[in-house]
Order: sequence, then C-alpha cells, then structure tokens
Amino acid sequence: MKRILSIDGGGIRGIIPGMVVAALEDKLKEHSNNPNAHISDYFDFFSGTSTGGILTSLLLFPSEEDPGRPKFSAREALSIYLEHGESIFSTRNWRRFLSKFGLLSEIYDEEVLEKILLDYFGDAKLSQLIKPCIITAYNIELRKNHLFRQQKAISHGDSRDFYLRDVCRATSAAPTFFSVAEIFSLANTRYVLVDGGLFAHNPSIAALLEVLKTFNTFNISDVHILSLGTGITKNAYNYEDFKKKWAISIGPALVDIMTASSSESNDYFLRQLFRSVNRLGNYIRIEPHNLSSINPAMDAANKSNIQKIVALADKLISDNEQIIDQLAHDLIRDRHEVEKRKKSVWNLLGK
Repeated sequence: MKRILSIDGGGIRGIIPGMVVAALEDKLKEHSNNPNAHISDYFDFFSGTSTGGILTSLLLFPSEEDPGRPKFSAREALSIYLEHGESIFSTRNWRRFLSKFGLLSEIYDEEVLEKILLDYFGDAKLSQLIKPCIITAYNIELRKNHLFRQQKAISHGDSRDFYLRDVCRATSAAPTFFSVAEIFSLANTRYVLVDGGLFAHNPSIAALLEVLKTFNTFNISDVHILSLGTGITKNAYNYEDFKKKWAISIGPALVDIMTASSSESNDYFLRQLFRSVNRLGNYIRIEPHNLSSINPAMDAANKSNIQKIVALADKLISDNEQIIDQLAHDLIRDRHEVEKRKKSVWNLLGK
C-alpha cells in the first residue's frame, strides 16, 4: 500500500490545509504516544501546487542535525502564512492601480517572496527533501507541464536538481500576481515557469500517476490519497463587466476560473477512478465548501482576513474530526504493519 498526501494551491488560503495537516499530526502524536511523530512518517509520497508546493517543501525540509528527519513540525510550517502572509501579499497603491491598466505585468514584488523563501530554505536542494514528492509548475516557453521530482533530482543529479527556494518560487508564480519565474537547474539549464495551478491546482491525480509509474508493482487499488483543498471560490462573473474591462484587469478572475475548474475536474476524475475499482474510500478529500465567511481571493492576506481563514479552517477540522481521528488510527496501524514486515524480513535474513 502507498499513501499520498496532496495539497492544493490557493495563495493565503494555504492556511486551511496547513491547519488540517497540523491537526492530523497532533492526532498522530496523541494516538501513537510519540511526541516526535511527524506527518512525513506516515505518508509515502507527497504532492503540492503553488502554496501547497511551499507547504510540502516545509514539511519535508531536512533538519540540520539529522538530515533524515524534518526540521519543521506541521504547526511550525504554518508560520510562513501566519507570520509572513501579509508581507508577501502587500503592495503599494500605485502599483495596484497601474496593474489594472496593463502598465505593470504583476501586482506584487517577487523580491519580498524570494527573500522569505531564502530565509526558510537557504541553499537546500530538491534532492535533500526527506520523502519522494512532486511539485508542479508550467513551462511557458516549451508549453508543457513541469514536475519537480525529488526522486529524479536524486537519480539524475544536477540536471534535474534545483535549489528548493527556486522550486517554491516557480510553483507559486501565479500570473498577474507574481512575475514569471526564470530559474536554473544546478546544471545551469534555464527554465521559465509559472504556477502549476494552471493545470494541476489539485495535484492528486498527478501524484497518483507518478506513484503508479514509479512503483510499478502497485495498482490503483493499493493507493490511498488524502487530498487537502483550499476551498473552491464560486464568484459569478458578469458578462458585461468582463466585456468593458481592460484585458489585463480581468487576469486575476481568469486565474480564479482556471484554477477552480482544474481542481474540480481532478477531484471528479479521481472519484470516478476509485469508484471504478470499488475503492472510493481510498480517496479522502477535505476542503471547505463555503467561503462566504472570508475574502476568498488568494492575495487577501490582511490581518482580519487571516483571522477569518484560521476560524474557517478550525471549523473545517471540527466538522471532519471523526474522519481525521480515524485516519490517524489507520496511518498508525499501517506503519506498525510495515515495521512488522521489516522485522520479519530481517529475522529471515538472520540479521
């Protein structure tokens, strides 16, 4: 059996899956009686898009003292949103005004985000993450999806390896919000990338295909996915408003439409896939379905809205407490079974 943890994009709404992961990690510590239990101990594969890619990188970031263990707990990983979200999505009024008329290509200065990513990740590499994962982006020059693969970074060396800060910059380069990311592999190959949410806002299906391809002894019935969303915005856009606005000014609305439709489509496809093999329970999707209590814009990162997002996430966790509790028990049971099989193998080998 392989277990996947997949985290959607959604800007500042990354607080929502971040808090769900923290709640699940707390349950794992409680039920296993292990205060050092970490979410990375219980999943075999991770995937993330945009804000979910940043959160995945934090959860799998190695400790300096023990590179095989994570540096950040799930709650510590949340700090990038709670402590820095407002500064990442802050801009001067003149910049916001000019962007509406196409005089600036993006609303926010990428240097703020890049400094925060540098502070967190330094010169750490994709290959150093402690578990297999994929993080999504899109190559605008080659017009193709780009998956940052931890396993390929290990097996192929510098040609497929990247600084982790560049991976996170690329996966979160949402058009009209941040400029296109021009990054280089460690072998100095150039890539021009934007946010992976344009094709995989919900990266669960990409993760499933990667696991089935990489671990080819498994089939879909052997895979369990926990997919964490940031909520689907249901903004209705008026035809007349779209018709009258400058093309550049509707950019954020188009990003919203593309990412929401991508997430909904992937969720639908996965449910149909698992239903076809009578394993619908192997796919768990947790996300809020009503965002009316918050400003759902991915860049609505003022203090008041962050507090509202935290409250919404807390309600989501409460509403799904039974599911999270049962999932923690299942994850602990699975880990015990894996450890028992390993001991049996070692005993057979006389070690």
